[in-house]
This record gives sequence, C-alpha cells and structure tokens, in this order.
Amino acid sequence: MKILQAFKMAIRSITAKKVRAVLTMLGIIIGVASVVIMVSVVQGSNKKMLEYFERMGNNKVSVYLYGRDQKVVKPMLYDYCARRGDLIAGITPEMDLNMHIIYGARNTEKMETGGPRISLGNENYSICNNFQIGKGRDLSYLDSKLCRNVVVLGAKTASYLFDQVEPVGKKVRINGQPFLVIGVYKAKDPDSEYSMDNMAVVPETATRILRSTDQITNFVVKAKNRAAVKQVVTLLGGYLESQMGKDNCSVQSDDQFVDDAKQQNVTMSLVLGGIAGISLLVGGIGIMNIMLVTVSERTREIGIRKAIGAPRSSILLQFLVESAMVCGLGGVLGILMGLLGTLIAGKLILRLVLFPDPVLATGAFLFSVVLGIAFGMYPAVIASGLTPVAALRTD
Repeated sequence: MKILQAFKMAIRSITAKKVRAVLTMLGIIIGVASVVIMVSVVQGSNKKMLEYFERMGNNKVSVYLYGRDQKVVKPMLYDYCARRGDLIAGITPEMDLNMHIIYGARNTEKMETGGPRISLGNENYSICNNFQIGKGRDLSYLDSKLCRNVVVLGAKTASYLFDQVEPVGKKVRINGQPFLVIGVYKAKDPDSEYSMDNMAVVPETATRILRSTDQITNFVVKAKNRAAVKQVVTLLGGYLESQMGKDNCSVQSDDQFVDDAKQQNVTMSLVLGGIAGISLLVGGIGIMNIMLVTVSERTREIGIRKAIGAPRSSILLQFLVESAMVCGLGGVLGILMGLLGTLIAGKLILRLVLFPDPVLATGAFLFSVVLGIAFGMYPAVIASGLTPVAALRTD
C-alpha cells in the first residue's frame, strides 16, 4: 500500500466518526496544551527574572562584613577597590533606611505600593546599581565628604512627591531633616508595581544627620566586566579574610544568584513537563484502546483485503498511519490551545505578552506523533496478524 493511500484511508476513517475521534484526541490535546503552557510560563518567568537582574545591574559583587571591626575595615576596603581600578569600576554601600520623605502635603508613607527605598550611597551608587541621571546631577565625592543634606530621587518617588513640579532645587524632609533634591534618575522599571524606581539615595555620611545608629555592613562592588567578576570575588575575599578573618566577612557574586535561579527554573520545567507528560501517556493509552476497537470493527474489511492479496505490511501501515494522524491532529489542536493558554497565563501571571517557543511546540507535536505510532503499534500488529479465514468468519 502506498503511503498516500494509507493517509486517504485514515482520513476517511477519522471523518466517518468525528465525535469519537475528537474524544480520542482529548487526552493528547490536554497533554500537549499543558506541556506548552507550563513550560512557556516557566521560560517567561526566567526571561523576566533575567531582565530584572539586567535592570539591577550586571557584574555586581556583594560584600558583607560582620563583627566589631567594620568602621576600621570600611576605609581599607574603599582604598583597596580604588587601587584595583583595573578590575573594579566602583564600590558603594548597600544599606536602606526605614524612613519616609515629605514634600508639602505629600508623604511617601501614604504611597499605595509602600514608601520608597531610601539608600545610603556615594558617587559610585548609580554605576554599581545601573541608574542614569535624568535631571540635575548625581551624588559626588564631596557630598559624602562634607556630609551634605542632598538627595537624588528615583523616577517614581519624584513623580509621587512633585507630580508636574520640577523637583531639582526643591527641599524635602527626611526624618524631620531638610534635604535638597539635586537630581532625579531616569526610569528603568516603570511598569512594575513594586518598581526599582521607587527609591531615593542620600550620601552615606547622612546617618549622622538622620540620627541613624546603624552601621554600614553591606556593600556592592561593580566589576569592570563579566570576565573580571570571578577574579574580584577571589581577590576581595582573600583581602578581607586577611584583615577580618574568614568568619567575619563574605563576598559573593550576584551572578551566582542568577545561575541558581536558572537552575531552579530548569528543574521546575522538567517537573511540570513530566506531570503534563503523564497526561500525554494517558491520552496514548486512550488511542491504543480506540484503535483496538477499530480493529475489531473492521475485521471483515481486513479479511477481504488480505484475501485479495494485501500484504501484512500494508495492513500494519494503514493502522499506524491512522493512529499517528489522530495523535498528530490532537497535537496540532493542543498547540493551538497551548498558544491561547500561554497568552492568557502570560498576561495574568507575568503581565507579559508570552508566546510558546517554536522549538517547544514542534517538539510537542513530534512527540504526539511518536506517541501515536508507539501506542498504535500493538493494535496494528494484531490487525496485520489476522488470517483471512478467521477475519471473514467474524460477524
């Protein structure tokens, strides 16, 4: 039997009993759609996470100090980073103050998404945290050195406090103390509910002005490039351990957090794909069951064909093609349902316009066809093994 003829016969068989064919495909449709939606959402989540880290800044190294020697070690740490300008682009504190900003009747304590993150920083803050000045100027070395009452606002904080008023040159109050707004950063995370633009930064020496007794123990170091990150972690870790001891400091690359998150997403994709794959297996068993019923219904047809000389391979091919077509059509419908489900899930869960990966969709389709062949093999072998006499005697 020619392959084209086998396809024609399979189409006639499927269209003859449309409802049964659709119900048979249902397990495959749901399984393929589940795989496409689940894996696409995980991939979208991974993409969104990488974009978030990209906005936060690349090539960052986090430094944590413990014990009682932080005040002594801090200037030494700054001096060491300045000497290693071949590897390090800058260093800034990473410490937030639990305070609010007031301008006129506006108080950030009343913001729906919570008050802004007020950070201590220096002239390297924007370099280390991937911010760019949109208005005014950035913090300078002298702002920290002279302990000036100045503040640079994030775009969202500035918009809330000043609305249409020009912020630069205005004075706000932080913990009751007046601070001059010297600049506003460009928005880099405008669409997020808990935006990175909901922030402000004051000189690291402002702890005295704000009467904060907290010590600065966390720092962000910006490596020159990605290739320098590992070297910075090694050299900086070794230097701090020599000054404070191994138990009093910690140096970690933020890339490690990204790699860990990627690994977790890969694991989650495999787990969710496995769960959805069970649905595909159940659908495959349903296909095998229906194909066995089809063989029993068409026993006389098989007997007639074998009596007039049809080879066993021809009967085998006929039922394998029919089984593969049922699963293939189910796979196509599953991909279409998965596309719709991915768009809906992307909007509701990730707030993204999300499309399935073409490679994933193609793989799901091919897997459904292979599943059809695998589960259709047993009924096809039974059909091809019938003898003409036994088949023609069947009522």
